[in-house]
Amino acid sequence: FLKNNKSKYGVAVASGTDAIYLSLKALGIGQNHEVITVANTAIPTVSAIRNTGASVKFIDIRDDYLINVNEIEKAISKKTKAIIPVHLYGQSCEMDKIIKIAKKYKLKVIEDAAQAHGGEFLSKKVGSIGDAACFSFFPGKNIGAFGDAGAVTTNSKKLERTIRSLGNYGENLFSDITKRK
Repeated sequence: FLKNNKSKYGVAVASGTDAIYLSLKALGIGQNHEVITVANTAIPTVSAIRNTGASVKFIDIRDDYLINVNEIEKAISKKTKAIIPVHLYGQSCEMDKIIKIAKKYKLKVIEDAAQAHGGEFLSKKVGSIGDAACFSFFPGKNIGAFGDAGAVTTNSKKLERTIRSLGNYGENLFSDITKRK
């Protein structure tokens, strides 16, 4: 999966919802923050955002059901900390425009790629473009597991380590055990 995705790092998690939640937490998003996403997203995306303490700011979609990038800047406030574009039906959002807006306003981008395994945008694999990307392997998804499962992909070693630690009750999995007293 990771090799196909073209991301440097990946973390297996319990579900796609956990992938979004852990990514948001690892990026420092929580109380008094806002996260922009699309109004047609699934409940798990919203519940992951709300479980961090952040609020959701919904924006409209285009005719292809993907985020309307022309609406993003209008929705940004001082509380906005992240954008979660939702790739859908194997289609990719306009990630070049989203990344440009995110850089301009110093926002994080977490791709919800639960419905776009293997999708591409301008020859880049979906899930390798934003700060993090979240996948679901729920049995009804494009690539299903026996039961629920998920993954986070990223090109940031620091983010990968933070997500892995948060998913393991905060334990630092990378400390050298020989250095402990």
